[in-house]
Amino acid sequence: MQLVDTHVHINFDVFQDDIDLVAQRWRDANVAHLVHSCVEPSEFPVIRSLADRFPELKFSVGLHPLDADKWTEGMAAEIRDYAKSDRRVVAIGELGLDFFKADNQQHQIHVLESQLEVAAELDLPIIVHCRDAAPEFRQVVENFVASGRSLRGVMHCWTGTPEETQWFLDLGFYVSFSGVVTFKNAVQVKESALLVPNERLLIETDCPFLAPVPKRGKRNEPAFVQHVATYLAELRGTALDTLARQTTLNASELFRFAL
Repeated sequence: MQLVDTHVHINFDVFQDDIDLVAQRWRDANVAHLVHSCVEPSEFPVIRSLADRFPELKFSVGLHPLDADKWTEGMAAEIRDYAKSDRRVVAIGELGLDFFKADNQQHQIHVLESQLEVAAELDLPIIVHCRDAAPEFRQVVENFVASGRSLRGVMHCWTGTPEETQWFLDLGFYVSFSGVVTFKNAVQVKESALLVPNERLLIETDCPFLAPVPKRGKRNEPAFVQHVATYLAELRGTALDTLARQTTLNASELFRFAL
């Protein structure tokens, strides 16, 4: 059995002292591939150096919506150049919209649209962070596609309603669930997880955040994606091996890496 953790942040300081042990644990847990997300382009050299150490690591480059105020008009070219510089770059992001307590909504949309242009030009999928902004993100994507360009990507750490989930499935997106789906009160997330077709389902940790039950409250790490997989298999009434095989295949198809 192989698993893919499609969203990690192991460059964060909380992993600095024991990253080799963390890697050994994810290997022991059969995590064969990881996709390292990027919060801002300045992280790129460190993330690339981690991929040099851990060959199972692929990665993205982009600017998180909560960092939209760091955007400069030269950053699109920077993201494009970084993405073209290394074959291990498998996505643009994480990008998106986060309107929770936001007062820069129009600027976030501008930053998002600029990064969508890069993704479409390079034919790379997008890793989407979307919080309290599903209708607005949907509109941006629909407008972009209506202009004649195509997009593919994943709604990461998804917590939207079933209705919102269907919006993005209809737009061709994959949907990824984190440890949040294991939380007792995450009723809406569980409903959405039942809605996603097998061929669009992905799993992730979003580590070091949101550790799943039974590790909740601890620092999250890639090995814990096995708990997300186990819970989703039980929720969806399927065998763990079947879910692991399908989500691994889905990850390889979206991010275009060989298994």
